[in-house]
Amino acid sequence: MKIVIAGAGAIGGYIGARLAKAGADVVLFARGAHLQAMRDRGLKVVGAEEEFEVRPQVSGSLAEIGVADVVFLGVKAHGLTDLAPQLRPLFGTDTVVVSTQNGIPWWYFQQHGGELDGLRLERVDPGGVITNAIEPHRVIGSIAYFATEIEAPGVIRHIEGNRISFGEPDGTKSERCTRVAQALIAAGLRCPVSTKFRQEIWVKLLGNATFNPISALTGATLVQMAQHPEVSQLVRESMREVEAVANRLGIEMPITIDQRIAGAAKVGEHKTSMLQDVEAGRRMELEAVVGAVIELGDKLGIAMPTTRAVYACASILNDRIAPRTPAPAAVGG
Repeated sequence: MKIVIAGAGAIGGYIGARLAKAGADVVLFARGAHLQAMRDRGLKVVGAEEEFEVRPQVSGSLAEIGVADVVFLGVKAHGLTDLAPQLRPLFGTDTVVVSTQNGIPWWYFQQHGGELDGLRLERVDPGGVITNAIEPHRVIGSIAYFATEIEAPGVIRHIEGNRISFGEPDGTKSERCTRVAQALIAAGLRCPVSTKFRQEIWVKLLGNATFNPISALTGATLVQMAQHPEVSQLVRESMREVEAVANRLGIEMPITIDQRIAGAAKVGEHKTSMLQDVEAGRRMELEAVVGAVIELGDKLGIAMPTTRAVYACASILNDRIAPRTPAPAAVGG
């Protein structure tokens, strides 16, 4: 099975390094100093529980890699608009595309059923660029539950966790999904395959859409937000709004809001991904994680005043870090 990591950053690079260490046929696509470092010295993974180096195949050109069996999308959600149209040279008849982005994925309402079947969220897929570039039948969803960061070009720090779950958009437990999971299990990761993947998306989103933007604005860790009287109430109110959208879509949360907040407190002095992005001067995944939920709330007639206020403030911060680019025109009608 030939696997391509399209965007070998913190998450994709860690997956690619693990696969290379296990002897898998994997190619890592990257750019700039990170690519050059991997060419010169290989890729190094460091962490409290592991440290290893690999010399994976790397490339700065997707067109030169050839057809893949599996393509992992390793860029952040807002980077997919640029990446997706470049993926065509990787696609054969049965090529599978694995999304790893936070928030509501562009494919969420494909094969969804119900009143919103086929809906495209503008904040996730502006102009329909991603939808037009990646056919629905290729997609497998995934959610990464490990924390990694690029410490230096060619060096990825593994902070915690080793689980990445997979799921088919139609809720089936397919052979191809199992094959992808088995490849990563062989590389030392925990890889459950879920038949309730959309529910899993919302469970993670319940925390990400609330804790993440507040942490970016305040600089607070998870435990600080969970234990602060006023901030924890703000989180709780926003979670109620996010949960209302999920419930309206037929999603029943397997945990309560109080349990979700308590779980965050147990994680301790952890910086959310958005806070890490702000501190590194990178644009946050704000639209896919928060903006998309608000867009859904608007379509479903659900008021979200708390989430909207936090989003508005975080949007200013995001634009100060990196001004947004104009939405691209629709492709192919």
